[in-house]
Amino acid sequence: MTGRLYGVGLGPGDPELLTLKAARLIAGASVVAYPALTGGASFARSIAAGLIPAGCREIVMDVPMTVERAPAQAAYDTGAEEIAAALESGADVVCLCEGDPFFYGSFMYLFARLSGRFEVEVVPGVTSVSACSARAGRPLVARNERLTVLPGPLPGAELRERIGGAEAVAILKVGRHMAKIRGVFAELGLLDKAVYVARVGLPDEVVCPLAQAPEAAPYFSMILMNRGDDPWL
Repeated sequence: MTGRLYGVGLGPGDPELLTLKAARLIAGASVVAYPALTGGASFARSIAAGLIPAGCREIVMDVPMTVERAPAQAAYDTGAEEIAAALESGADVVCLCEGDPFFYGSFMYLFARLSGRFEVEVVPGVTSVSACSARAGRPLVARNERLTVLPGPLPGAELRERIGGAEAVAILKVGRHMAKIRGVFAELGLLDKAVYVARVGLPDEVVCPLAQAPEAAPYFSMILMNRGDDPWL
């Protein structure tokens, strides 16, 4: 019999935001897999470190952070085959994924490669959008409002069009695109409606109005905006 693959969402970084199911699976794992920056540490592993059992086998997928897709896809090809070998031996594999596995999560690439060959279970995690909204004290949407989720790397013209027509917005992956994104909000007259959150739930967390945000933003940062003054009232 082959093992089962679990894609486990870890939440945005605070270990206390893991679900009970995620914690149980990690604590009982004989094999865990997770992505890591090439030559660097794994943020996913750091979230779950206190739960990984002694003697657990660890499959590390070194994923380069490049604009080109090919190097990262090759890393997932290699990781998927190593995971497949463990599954074929009969072992279950718990794959650690920051945030939620299917919300901009890296696990989706492994799921595409392995779900046709093995039994796979996806365990949802707290998304960064939910965590940032909570930490900022800013409800995302109310009543029949629509939430638009956008990635920061989009071209400025597209961001301007989508933000301009949105009721509420969450922009992920701000990072090196901060100047462009802040400029779009300024052009649309929406700076005073937006809040900036970086590294939510971690010791160096930052929460402030977008107008006061630093020039340099980390990859794990987000901008939230709602046009209403008190949309939840």
